Amino acid sequence: MKEKKIVWSVGFLMSLMVLTGCRKDDYVPLFRGTPTALTIEIPSNLPPMVIPADNPTTYEGVDLGRRLFYDVRLSGDNTMSCASCHNQAYAFTDNGKVFSKGIDGLLGDIQAMPLANLGWSQTLFWDGRSEGLENQAREPVKNPIEMHESWTHALTELQADPDYPRHFEATFGTDQLTEDLVVKAIAQFERTLISANSEYDKFARREPHTLSAAAQRGAEMFFGERGDCFHCHSEGLLTDYDFHNNGLDSVLGIQNLGRAKVTNRSSDHAKFKTPGLHNVALTAPYMHDGRFATLEEVVEHYNSGIQQSPTLSPKIKSPNGLLLTSQEKADLVAFLKSLTDEEFVTNAAFGDPY
Repeated sequence: MKEKKIVWSVGFLMSLMVLTGCRKDDYVPLFRGTPTALTIEIPSNLPPMVIPADNPTTYEGVDLGRRLFYDVRLSGDNTMSCASCHNQAYAFTDNGKVFSKGIDGLLGDIQAMPLANLGWSQTLFWDGRSEGLENQAREPVKNPIEMHESWTHALTELQADPDYPRHFEATFGTDQLTEDLVVKAIAQFERTLISANSEYDKFARREPHTLSAAAQRGAEMFFGERGDCFHCHSEGLLTDYDFHNNGLDSVLGIQNLGRAKVTNRSSDHAKFKTPGLHNVALTAPYMHDGRFATLEEVVEHYNSGIQQSPTLSPKIKSPNGLLLTSQEKADLVAFLKSLTDEEFVTNAAFGDPY
């Protein structure tokens, strides 16, 4: 496999704009023979990303995955794509909705998670039911309250497209589409959705920035014992990708099973995955059930609203509340707003190729 390294913010954008600048119906294959390896250059404030050996990232694979991510033919009535519930402008969440609506008008019972920086996550979804991005990409297609399509029918439609067989030939060496190859391509695209160019990221890397004094005070609090946030939202990725009961409810019932739905362990009841906080100002409402409409409400939850229960996370060092001042709460919100990465939510390389 030929290998080529790119600089993330400029080189990758330019190369994919070349790949995807034409419409689907006038696409002319740009690659023949061996696909070109793509080495993603990780920002210095993030750890290395481990790429699965059986799904190496290539230019062709990322381009193909992007097309599939935005293709409505993965849904039963050809009206919904992955992007329908993961809108780039909202940091790949669902347009400010509490719950997403599937093709049959049915509402889900849990929020669509943001998609940034998932290349580091070993488990996906709020309850962690899928291991790896490839397995995650299988689920929404066949989910009866989401895209409600069979993989057999979706593959038949995509195989009949005049362009997809050529894309798959260029990427995987075969013009025959399979479920495994579709999800591998989507996963390659999703691994490139790296967000780490907010004002706070620039501050953390000691690059030129415009981080306000309030946001700097908020960051100091967030990553210190006073704010008590860093235990789950650690520096860099701003998540530990683990599962915690963060004190939303005192009663543990079927409506908040969380991780226990997967493990069947009572000790995992009400534990949900820690979301990354990049672009958090764009992803309201908050928590797995969307109960908080604003960042101010989220901060107030940790300040005074922690509910005691048997599985409450021991990482919440102040279970009776933080007792922050009004200024301290405002500073925390200023810090959270400084995590917005405008380049990420406007990058044409992540947008709809059609």
